[in-house]
Amino acid sequence: MKNTLAFVMAGGRGERLMPLTADRSKPAVPFGGIYRLIDFTLSNCVNSQLYKIIVLPQYKSQSLTDHLEEGWNIFSHQIGHFLKIVPPQQRTGTDWYRGTADSIRQNLYLVERYSPDHVLVLSGDHIYKMDFSLFSDYHEEKNADVSISLLEVGTELAQQFGVAVVDQDFRIRGFQEKPREKPQTIPGDPHHVLASMGIYLFRTEALVQVLKATSEDDFGRDIIPNLLDTHRVFAYPYRKNNRIEDFVHVTPDEGERQIRLEPRTRDSAYWRDVGTLDAYWNANMDLTGVDPYFNLYGRRWPMHTHQIPAPPAKFIFATERDEGFRVGKALDSLVAPGAIVSGIVRNCILGYNVVVRSWASVDESVILDGVTIGRNCRIKKAIIDKGNQIPAGTEIGCNPRQDRERFTVTPRGIVVVPKNYFTGQTT
Repeated sequence: MKNTLAFVMAGGRGERLMPLTADRSKPAVPFGGIYRLIDFTLSNCVNSQLYKIIVLPQYKSQSLTDHLEEGWNIFSHQIGHFLKIVPPQQRTGTDWYRGTADSIRQNLYLVERYSPDHVLVLSGDHIYKMDFSLFSDYHEEKNADVSISLLEVGTELAQQFGVAVVDQDFRIRGFQEKPREKPQTIPGDPHHVLASMGIYLFRTEALVQVLKATSEDDFGRDIIPNLLDTHRVFAYPYRKNNRIEDFVHVTPDEGERQIRLEPRTRDSAYWRDVGTLDAYWNANMDLTGVDPYFNLYGRRWPMHTHQIPAPPAKFIFATERDEGFRVGKALDSLVAPGAIVSGIVRNCILGYNVVVRSWASVDESVILDGVTIGRNCRIKKAIIDKGNQIPAGTEIGCNPRQDRERFTVTPRGIVVVPKNYFTGQTT
């Protein structure tokens, strides 16, 4: 993908992720213990050998900028590789970025500077593994002006998405916005529809032409529907065409003495928009378990991020004369460096430098960096943001009425503790 320029949309407010987005943009929200959401899109670029990337931040972007400067300074400008952070600069007027199309329109000077053959437009807040080189090959085979990556979902979910109407050659002929009845299904497959993923690949000449000819702000809502009659716009069925064969460690079968490597392709079909707190919690839980729905341990498709210098995670087993055993366990959980676990953790994600003190229990929860959970706490189905020092004996996720008086509680019952809510000493 030598002649492709990628734009990563990273300015989202993420209002449905409040309070996690009170001080950070959606792509900067921590995920999976050591990552930020944007790391997955950027890792897909690097793993696809796409090395010309422009990130477009806007809303509360400082933590995102810090993360990118500290963890993604891996490109060699001498050979034409780069990751540039380009905030809105009012180069074409007095407006900030008004939408996906407008953000690129305001940066057309960069497209003209680098003269790519194609421009790839990506979102910085989705969890997935995608080989963009396969997407590019499909785009060229179809001789397309625009290709859109679309997710195959069941017809029962059609009303949650914008659905593409395609012909037998998968050329897009129209769109249905969240259809409640009789959605247009995939040709030859009456049980699935094609839903937009917000991933677009443009022939550069077509992109520049349309952006200069119109003042519309959004690709999905405005630009793409108006191109259907004048340009070749094609659907790329993501789950059918994406192929990520990665190798992961597996437990040896009976009689085998060594851990072996086994190919895994399930991640090729995984895609999550973590636009709500419930979706965010679900996607984190997808990382746990013996055979997780989304696996971070592959060798061929690694997820890159900024690695914070911290010591290895530590698990306590000790006897106290007056208080008995302290047993630190983390079961079916991901634990970041610097964590110290003296209690019991089950099906959890623990960020950097998290401390779980003795006789505390934490279940099905996402605990972000630097949180301390005091002795004898009971935490269940919670998301706890950074900087919280939870007092001994605190219960979260155990009494819905009390939780709703203090915190955000999602429709699924996930309790969300905002940053620095508990600032006292723990014991």
